[in-house]
Amino acid sequence: MADGHAGLAGFDAADGLHMHAQAGGSSSLAFAGLQPGGLGGSAELLDGLEGVAVDVCRNSLALCHGGIVTLRRHSQARAATLASPQSTPTATPALDTSISAAPAPLLASLPNGLRLVAIPMPWRATVSLSVFVRTGSLHEHLARLNGISHVVEHMAFKGTATRDCQRINLEAEALGAEVNAHTDKDHTAFHIEGLPADLPAFVTLLADIVLNPSFPQEELARELRVIEQEYAEYEEDPGALAFRLFDAACYGARHPAGRPIIGTRANIRRFKREDLLAYVQRQYTARNVVIAVAGPVDEAMFAALLRQLAHETGFGAMPAGAPNAVELPSWQGGLKARRLAGSGQTQLVLGFPAPALAAGEAATLPHVLAAAMLGEGMSSPLLDEIRERRGLAYQAGCAADIWPHGGQFVIDAATAPEQAVELLDAVHALLQRHAEGGAQADRVALERARRQLAVRALRGLEQPARRLEAAAQDLFTFDRLRDTQDWLAQLQAVTPAQVQAAFAAMQSGRQRAAVALAGSVPAKARERAAALFGLDVAQEEATTAAAGA
Repeated sequence: MADGHAGLAGFDAADGLHMHAQAGGSSSLAFAGLQPGGLGGSAELLDGLEGVAVDVCRNSLALCHGGIVTLRRHSQARAATLASPQSTPTATPALDTSISAAPAPLLASLPNGLRLVAIPMPWRATVSLSVFVRTGSLHEHLARLNGISHVVEHMAFKGTATRDCQRINLEAEALGAEVNAHTDKDHTAFHIEGLPADLPAFVTLLADIVLNPSFPQEELARELRVIEQEYAEYEEDPGALAFRLFDAACYGARHPAGRPIIGTRANIRRFKREDLLAYVQRQYTARNVVIAVAGPVDEAMFAALLRQLAHETGFGAMPAGAPNAVELPSWQGGLKARRLAGSGQTQLVLGFPAPALAAGEAATLPHVLAAAMLGEGMSSPLLDEIRERRGLAYQAGCAADIWPHGGQFVIDAATAPEQAVELLDAVHALLQRHAEGGAQADRVALERARRQLAVRALRGLEQPARRLEAAAQDLFTFDRLRDTQDWLAQLQAVTPAQVQAAFAAMQSGRQRAAVALAGSVPAKARERAAALFGLDVAQEEATTAAAGA
């Protein structure tokens, strides 16, 4: 995903994977995952805040995938070799996913529809504050707007009516705080983290950045050049390019889901200040904003924060607007390939449609579990076969990428060009084996995957960035916060037959596979991919050329 501010943006083509570039220049990965849960009522929290609806969440914890589930697209396989799946397994104790009691999340709404959620984490010494806006590349309905969400995110830090970019940076850093942002397909987010006592100052600063960007023309000209450099880095990275081609193969270039978050070089060069102002006025409305805070936040602090939002910042005066809508993409599938001069590897990304987040856990979890079973960890069939037994790749991953408006079951790997055909054959054989009964037969692998997903879900409860983004995604998608314990129970209830059915659907041929090859791409690899997955290589190459991909 594209993100960052002050010219320090990072970019990754995987949906829902954010490279957070901070002022120091180093990047780290942030994942959406878990969040506190269901709504209950306590209106006594805010005496004197007329017209503000307040809820104390009765369920202690809840979960949202926030558009991502397994998030292993670009992760590296660790070097240590574990026992192979054929080794005699150690007896696995029953999985205990009970969750200790935790302070209840706090949820409130301003009269204009803006929502505030607090995740009490009393053991933390710092507080994290984020503003999430339900607008991203999926909301760029016109091709000429592709990339504008990302430009707006960059430019928000370049000045307001009362602060220039130097003052924005200095005010945050004078408090020892870290401030950054990211752009995703379905949202844009602005973050700050520091000491709890400085939370009112953080609210004031983020309110000014989000609500009052001035988009100074001289800064825009410079920042667009910076984003062009970001674009060039992305174009020269075969992994990022392969994921861009993969999205285009999944959904086509006519739907925003098939376009890159960073946009096109031509768009980056043509955006004007007026374009940014019009986009923000249209998209940044109260019903599309969630403000989330995590840390040692108690009811008194939450009440003060809500009072500040309602009366001392512009958030309470935002126009309500309507929820920003997205036309659901239809799956297309196909083969796209691009050679990169100087690349020594063939980057492969292939996948199949999966249910969207809005379909609910009963629909999504079989695909989530199938992805973890096939490619989660060194003992998984994908890593064991591709890396350990054949030496075809240093890294290979499998993910069920579930987001609010679509889903992708994705396999990716990089290999030497002369091994690309063997890699394709091996991956296809693994998919076929699981579709024909392997998913039901290998109960050890299935329970390994189930436990890995449960542990990751519970671990996410300890990570404020994941919980904040998950809360926003829950509210944007479901208008409520979901319960973690319920999600874990539904994960435990997924049957081997359901997992096999997910594999069988991928291999049925009812919907075409999407395949992307980038880097050093032999003609034989394109032909083999087309043959294995029922694609017409001549037609696909003609379509790619016509689209200018």
